[in-house]
Amino acid sequence: MIPAICLFGAMFFLPESPRWLARKERWEDAHAVLTLVHGKGDPDSPFVRRELEEIRAMVEFERQNADITYLELLKPHMINRTHIGVFTQIWSQLTGMNVMMYYITYVFLMAGIRGNANLVASSIQYVINVAMTVPALLFIDRWGRRPTLLVGAILMMTFLFANAGILASYGTYAGPSGVANTPAASWEVSGPPSKAVIACSYLFVASYAPTWGPVSWIYPPELFPLRVRGKAVALATSANWAFNFALGYFVPPAFVNIQWQTYLVFAVFCAAMAVHVFFFFPETAGKTLEEVVHLFEDPEGIKGLGTPAWKTRISTRRTARMERDGFDEEDVVVGGEKGGSQFLGRGRGSGSGSEEGGGGKGS
Repeated sequence: MIPAICLFGAMFFLPESPRWLARKERWEDAHAVLTLVHGKGDPDSPFVRRELEEIRAMVEFERQNADITYLELLKPHMINRTHIGVFTQIWSQLTGMNVMMYYITYVFLMAGIRGNANLVASSIQYVINVAMTVPALLFIDRWGRRPTLLVGAILMMTFLFANAGILASYGTYAGPSGVANTPAASWEVSGPPSKAVIACSYLFVASYAPTWGPVSWIYPPELFPLRVRGKAVALATSANWAFNFALGYFVPPAFVNIQWQTYLVFAVFCAAMAVHVFFFFPETAGKTLEEVVHLFEDPEGIKGLGTPAWKTRISTRRTARMERDGFDEEDVVVGGEKGGSQFLGRGRGSGSGSEEGGGGKGS
């Protein structure tokens, strides 16, 4: 309860999104938030003024297109974003992280840890999960979304394959009643290999916490223009909980019937998500919502996909420079309103929003 109470109290000091404030006609409050976040106390900062102008234009356009339904997410210019947002949440579940959190006591039973020692060993992974989330809070915008997701998937895949190999090579079947009369703890390993299983389980959690854990919630909202963002994020989140529910029922029988091979299933999922991210998930760190629109609707990109995901880059350095010095003279609004939002690009329309463009990350 204590963390929930602390979060509740801290929420009173969290400013509203400037775009949400703008939609409510609270322009002075929106200006104040932009000044706090991007202007370093200077309300006349060129960056703040430009961002406010973009928000004003976008909000006006969205008011003219307010009759949005979930079918909008399935239209040609939006379907790719919808698929990426939904699969970000699906893959987050198919990493096996929540399964490890729910059923880690079975794993440690198989590794020979019982009684109170099992509860203590299990609680350690929760501490690891919280502690390893902190680096992501500090550096996620520097790391970017794509590299973080790719590294996380590869590391988790490695530790899952390692656990499967250790259990297959050094473990034995514990019989139909399982270890300590727990059928789901169907495989038994002892000695140094059991310690390796525990270590790989902890390292798996440490790999998820700063990568897929936070990014799976940060990334989907960044993909969509504000007019469909609420419905899009709701759809993605529903996919997360649907797979969470399904996996909660799948894993205990899987440990009973396919034993250590359960780890192989999730390891293969991690390999698949790494490939999926590399080819389809563009980088959004440091980009405005308008630039993200341009990524997906780039006329020089792949039809239906836009700018190839593997060609997109982080824009935080340029964003930080513009926050400090103001916009470059060449930075102009060049985009139309295709897909429901403007985007910011280089003068003469020659640059791609994947590497260029002003503005901070959309709020």
